[in-house]
Amino acid sequence: MGRTHVPRHGTLQFWPRKRAKRIYARVRNPVLPEKGLAGFAGYKVAMTHCLLVDNRAFSQTRNEEISYPVTIIECPPLKVASVRFYKKTTNGLRLVSEIFSNVDKELERRISVPKKTKESLDELGKGLQDYYDVRLLVYTQPRLVGMKKKPELFEMHIGGKDAKEKLDYAKSVFGKEVKVVDALRAGQQLDIYAVTKGKGIQGPVKRFGVSLRQHKSEKTKRGPGSLGSWGSPTTWRTAHAGQMGFHKRMEHNKLLIKISDNPAEINPSSGFQRYGVVKNSYVLVKGSVAGPSKRLIRLSFASRPNRVIPALPVQVNYIKK
Repeated sequence: MGRTHVPRHGTLQFWPRKRAKRIYARVRNPVLPEKGLAGFAGYKVAMTHCLLVDNRAFSQTRNEEISYPVTIIECPPLKVASVRFYKKTTNGLRLVSEIFSNVDKELERRISVPKKTKESLDELGKGLQDYYDVRLLVYTQPRLVGMKKKPELFEMHIGGKDAKEKLDYAKSVFGKEVKVVDALRAGQQLDIYAVTKGKGIQGPVKRFGVSLRQHKSEKTKRGPGSLGSWGSPTTWRTAHAGQMGFHKRMEHNKLLIKISDNPAEINPSSGFQRYGVVKNSYVLVKGSVAGPSKRLIRLSFASRPNRVIPALPVQVNYIKK
């Protein structure tokens, strides 16, 4: 029996449905910690499951061992390429100065690094009252993973009460490596920014989930039943064929279950399919994460955390290899 009411298919939240500009996502307004980097980044490995002790206060399985599906994200250290200084103008923040550190040769594959800098951090610190914000330009080290040579380069916000505290932290990590344990902790909730799997040009049935029409329908069977009114042009709300996947997406409140620097705990004997062997520090995030394996995932502090979930480390008893 047919359904009497069929609501529209496909969400109108995301528009336009086109390919992302970069293969890694951009975090515009992150939640800033008291001190340090406002998040981290890593490469998606694979999914597995683990057994842990439920620490939720109002759960029916409290203090019992339960199974969680988790995603493994390998997080090699990030290196600081430069310190950026912003001023507030009538048109928003404007980058007024940037100081580069002694970066690796791999970064030259991505951008042209200036060989000499006219200013130093000490000189810029004298006129700190003129600056509104201080941020870091960091880059990944995929060579530690054995994946590729060209790193990803992106900007990271710094937590602090004022620009002076942010500058002090920038000086402490200038030209150095920042590890995942310095930015994140187990038990906290994260917002995940990533670019989804690309599926190319797809029709409206797969792209929006519209129903197949009767086999005797006119013109097509895998298309929408109506394109709109007779006199008006076709609107963007009509389900049409087009790009599906490779979109930037963000997911709220993913629980960070574990941070570890011992890859032997998770590495299977033959390595992970389509990825290989984890060689660096890794994190376990509850549930699935957007994107295929080897895709860069941005981890940021939760903007609207779930108050029911306790912000405490979770006891992990077993991880499936």
